[in-house]
Amino acid sequence: VHVAESGGGAVQVGGSLRLSCAISGYTGRSLCMAWFRQAPGKEREGVAAITTDDLTSYADSVKGRFTISQDNANNTLYLRMTSLKPEETAMYYCAALRNTVWCEIGRAYNDFPWRGPGTQVTVSS
Repeated sequence: VHVAESGGGAVQVGGSLRLSCAISGYTGRSLCMAWFRQAPGKEREGVAAITTDDLTSYADSVKGRFTISQDNANNTLYLRMTSLKPEETAMYYCAALRNTVWCEIGRAYNDFPWRGPGTQVTVSS
């Protein structure tokens, strides 16, 4: 399974970005997918997760500003980010695993066997 993020870049405070994640090579029926991020000098943290049935969960810090969505037909995951803050400058990672009843933001990054190399998001004032 190949995972590749795109859509990162530089944006000013309060700006918006949409990240994409293309997942290929998976032949199963469904996936649990999530976005993580890691800022310089900080631990990686979960941002949002989505189940096959479009049930979503978010980190408290991004609720109301970020939206996770998916295009099942094309095995593509998205993260729409608005009102971005400087402290959200980080490498953003997409991750996936076979669908499971436990598909939510609380799962650890290492629980996801399929992970992308990341895309950099830089928020400047």
